[in-house]
Amino acid sequence: MSKRDLISIFDLRKAEIDGLIKEAVKLKKEKKRTPPLKGKTLAMIFEKSSTRTRISFEVGMYQLGGTALFLNSNDLQLSRGETIRDTARTISRYVDAVMLRTFAHDNVVQLADAASVPVINGLSDLSHPCQILSDLLTVYEKKGDYKKLTYAYIGDGNNVLNSWLEAAGVLGIKLNIATPESHKPPQAVLKKAMAMSPESITLCHTPVDAVRNADVVYTDVWVSMGQENVRMEKLKAFAGFQINGALLQHAGSDAIVMHCLPAHRGEEITSEVLDGRQSVVFDQAENRLHMQKAILKFLIK
Repeated sequence: MSKRDLISIFDLRKAEIDGLIKEAVKLKKEKKRTPPLKGKTLAMIFEKSSTRTRISFEVGMYQLGGTALFLNSNDLQLSRGETIRDTARTISRYVDAVMLRTFAHDNVVQLADAASVPVINGLSDLSHPCQILSDLLTVYEKKGDYKKLTYAYIGDGNNVLNSWLEAAGVLGIKLNIATPESHKPPQAVLKKAMAMSPESITLCHTPVDAVRNADVVYTDVWVSMGQENVRMEKLKAFAGFQINGALLQHAGSDAIVMHCLPAHRGEEITSEVLDGRQSVVFDQAENRLHMQKAILKFLIK
């Protein structure tokens, strides 16, 4: 069987997403170390710093009986000019899978193309598939049938929104989006997702329109890592896009609030909401561990 990669949600079929969620639920309930990946090794390459991605993958491999290697890109020959393709072909001789957290999405694509072992996109500037799979697990736990809900995304047209669009395309879930005109998601991602599921995605004029009667209200930071030089410009553009108590009044009465963290309290979301009764943000963070384990089991044969 040829190897599988997880570069974006588009790489998965609807039944496979269902399977990953069920497997993650099972692994979470076990609450003990399980050995299906005993003797297996995951190489984790980080070009971007991380809290949740590193801990969840490293602990996940340990709990599955395997080993995870933390590799800072500055410690590899990549920092001295070795190509991604040569690095991929070399690392493939040593490990059973590779996870890359990077800036340029093309780095993940090149790595997956050259590697003979599975490659996981731990985050790129274009896509964050592991996050959204973990989020779907959280919605499943809180709401049950996650495919029959209305999701509202308020904020930047970034990698997290791109992966939500991919999920809407594959699963056919209803996704309302409100972003400033100057910060919409890439047309290529939006077009592909809408072609897969034309009735699922709605571009809304205002945050109120997007959250009206929504079951899930989602946001992310306005200033992503590496964008610090345009911070003030973005803060100005996103005025009125904050998730706060007033905006939540327009959502469903039992709506849950999600944020992939880290959060900039007082910018994209208020502390009142982040710490409030509707927030499931830290359940989300925990579920990164359980979903990473399901992904690792799925990809490492």
